[in-house]
Amino acid sequence: MTMDGNAAAAHVAYMFTEVAAIYPITPSSPMAENVDEWAAAGRKNLFGETVLVQEMQSEAGAAGAVHGSLNAGALTTTFTASQGLLLMIPNMYKIAGELIPSVFHVSARTLASHVLCIFGDHQDVMACRQTGFAMLAEASVQEVMDLAGVAHLATIKSRVPFLNFFDGFRTSHEYQKVEAMDMEDLRPLVDYKALQEFRERALSPMRPEMKGMAENPDVFFAHRESCNRFYDAVPDIVSDYMKEISKITGREYRPFNYYGAPDAENIIICMGSACEAIREVIDYEAAKGNKKLGLINVHLYRPFSLKYLQEALPKSAKRICVLDRTKEPGANGEPLYLDVKDALDELGLKDLLVVGGRYGLGSNDTTPAQMLAVFENLALPQPKNHFTVGINDDLTFTSLPVGEELG
Repeated sequence: MTMDGNAAAAHVAYMFTEVAAIYPITPSSPMAENVDEWAAAGRKNLFGETVLVQEMQSEAGAAGAVHGSLNAGALTTTFTASQGLLLMIPNMYKIAGELIPSVFHVSARTLASHVLCIFGDHQDVMACRQTGFAMLAEASVQEVMDLAGVAHLATIKSRVPFLNFFDGFRTSHEYQKVEAMDMEDLRPLVDYKALQEFRERALSPMRPEMKGMAENPDVFFAHRESCNRFYDAVPDIVSDYMKEISKITGREYRPFNYYGAPDAENIIICMGSACEAIREVIDYEAAKGNKKLGLINVHLYRPFSLKYLQEALPKSAKRICVLDRTKEPGANGEPLYLDVKDALDELGLKDLLVVGGRYGLGSNDTTPAQMLAVFENLALPQPKNHFTVGINDDLTFTSLPVGEELG
């Protein structure tokens, strides 16, 4: 089928959704529009039901409706981005804290700072990494089609809610010919026992239960830590479902996917659509005889799994560049960079040289030539750290020189 990333996400989300609480915001609106259109046409989900779609008066209202619907025992989904996602954060803390399975599909977009920008980067999803939502990322329209179901399947089994995201405008609006997931292929993968337990936890006069109470210091800390075992289980659950999806599609998926030479020395770690440009550079350089380059494409960003990162990282690696599509002014590094640095430290891999850089803010074009410049910087005796690529920073001189576009 020919479709864009939004349609791919909606195609899979519809299968697992009983209620969709929506409010449109660029570039996520087509996801909700598709679901609304299919519901109006009577399309059935996995459970033989037509999705109940409710448009609210704001994204905050949509998030509140999601929370309420989940507490009533209905599998509930929403679609959003940017400032709309920020308005959902208070309810996201509650949904995660109460360990309620749900999926928010996000076409990741810039946040308004010095100006409004409606285009794509990872500033909005990075503002949610502390909420307790698991975070799953895709780099292409086909990956959205293949992996969106992993978020829905894993949230049911783990009870941890998922934020499933892909690059706004680049992936959300990019048309590709993709192999569509079939509902009957995914049906056997649903953990129906976990689903029934979710239904039984719903608010009901037959099973009275107090929720949303206040707690004092004597119990809050211990109670807050009690969720650890659920998060510890998420990476393996996601990995298992990725293996099942790989059997269906023939495309291999892992929490961290490696691409490149098995004995690569210079590795880029990245998340989102830029991984496609990096793959082109690796192939281009390999054809010229430079076969020491590799890419780690991050799919499961939260919980951040040391085990699966180590599994993906070639033992030959000597230098790593971590690319972030966001900016946190005043921080000593962007989020993915700091996560990787800490993970390598905990894994005892302190001899690896690690640098970080920013790219693609506000949907700034990310080209293979820029990614080649990143690899060239990494190969220098003293690579530039905390760099930018794709702009000419003549104020603080963070930018890398970029050569001619690749032929």
